[in-house]
Amino acid sequence: MSTTIRIGNLRPAAGATHAKKRRGKGAATGLGGTAGKGHKGKKARAGGKIPAWFEGGQMPIQRRLPKRGFKNPTRVEYEVVNVGRLAAVAAGTTIDRAWLESNRIVRRPGPIKLLGNGELRTALTVKVEAASEQARKAVEGAGGKLELLKAKAESDGAAAPRKAKAKAAKAADAKAADAKAADAKAPAKPAAEER
Repeated sequence: MSTTIRIGNLRPAAGATHAKKRRGKGAATGLGGTAGKGHKGKKARAGGKIPAWFEGGQMPIQRRLPKRGFKNPTRVEYEVVNVGRLAAVAAGTTIDRAWLESNRIVRRPGPIKLLGNGELRTALTVKVEAASEQARKAVEGAGGKLELLKAKAESDGAAAPRKAKAKAAKAADAKAADAKAADAKAPAKPAAEER
């Protein structure tokens, strides 16, 4: 027998394949009666799949473990820069997001906050979204200037937080109700007398 591998003599290895089980086709298939599903129960029914998280009815792990704290949906996460990181910068330099990113001090998107850890002895112009009081004193004490920028939304046209939306809607409803009440109180104009 030739040992040369050709398309015509390629076969799966012995034991790698099995005959397909023909369920529900009678006793001759070897899977008659219950079709290999056993007697009754959830797993014998159509669609009787048990999810991976099901623990047999006992208290599941997500309910056994204690809950602690919460996640604030309106939290603003700042990229932090300490004044000590700016100590070696030449005097008169303007420190903004572009400069911080080009010098690999800030690497992620989001507003930047200047903190007062470290010493600063050169006069710099710093433009960031937020700063601590200690950082402000450090920059101004060195003869520099601190400009606070308005934080931009995550994306253009981003929706306002739910609380702000609800407050605005409530104010609009109250205004409409006041206008309606004022119209109801106003005396009706007399109809013009017929000639």
